[in-house]
Amino acid sequence: MKIKTGLVYDPQFLNHKTADSPECPERLMVILDSLKKNQPLWNALKHIEPRRATKNEILRCHQEALIQQVQSLCPKQEGYYTRIDPDTVLSKDSYDIALLAAGAALVAIDQIIQHDIQNAFCLVRPPGHHATPTHAMGFCFFNNAAIAARYAQDHYSIKNVLIIDWDVHHGNGTQDIFYDDPSVFYFSMHEYPFYPGSGASDETGSGPGIGSTLNIPVPANYPAPLYREKFKAVLHTVEKIFKPDLIIISAGFDARLGDPLAHLQLTGSDYAEMTKEVMALADRVSERRIVSLLEGGYVTDSLGEVVSQHIAALESV
Repeated sequence: MKIKTGLVYDPQFLNHKTADSPECPERLMVILDSLKKNQPLWNALKHIEPRRATKNEILRCHQEALIQQVQSLCPKQEGYYTRIDPDTVLSKDSYDIALLAAGAALVAIDQIIQHDIQNAFCLVRPPGHHATPTHAMGFCFFNNAAIAARYAQDHYSIKNVLIIDWDVHHGNGTQDIFYDDPSVFYFSMHEYPFYPGSGASDETGSGPGIGSTLNIPVPANYPAPLYREKFKAVLHTVEKIFKPDLIIISAGFDARLGDPLAHLQLTGSDYAEMTKEVMALADRVSERRIVSLLEGGYVTDSLGEVVSQHIAALESV
């Protein structure tokens, strides 16, 4: 019997309200609508409930002062908002939902290691890859991908983790967390120069981590065929120098043509092809173990279709 792809989701993710921010509950709603319209795909997935990450699990990647800040800034009443920065909005339940988003991939990792699923997509918000050890920023409170990598290493015989970040914005938080750690290879392909200002090609790690960060900046309006070719070539380069036991995708979909927060030209089929390239790599090096986490993507008219194509590619294993 074929081992399924897991879909980790909880309606509570919609309770993180963000006023007029483009990182809004509707993003998940349109993805769910698209998945449910594709009944064969929806029925093929294993539907998994997340859990909240514990404080100790968050502390593997973040300082306690950040945890306390996020918790204390949440308004006490429904309908009120506070901001950590102009982009990063908190409402009444934001702290609890951020813990749930951080814990989603941990449940996926448990089931992958136990062979209950082959891989997983975590349909979560808030996103995470901009969250540094000390700061929440860019819609992000806790770094979901980084917390998942540390969890896999601490709880299982996972020594090396590859994080592939194809969000259009550089994952400065993920890079910061692992910059001197050779056991986590961070590969980011992103528009540059652009928010948050990091991700130059000469940012390659420090100390024992030199060479374990690989940034591939591309200019605005970079053609999609060239993007895909470069992505494939870089994956082969990474394979020659790093052998991961687990692959985590920071799966932002804001490099899509027409996204209001970016200037690249990818389509749903481009993301499907990139997913298949990652799956081929996972087949060779990590026993097919992949956890994909939603990061950005703000074209609500097409986000559901694009993410569905990504999940369908994962499920085709």
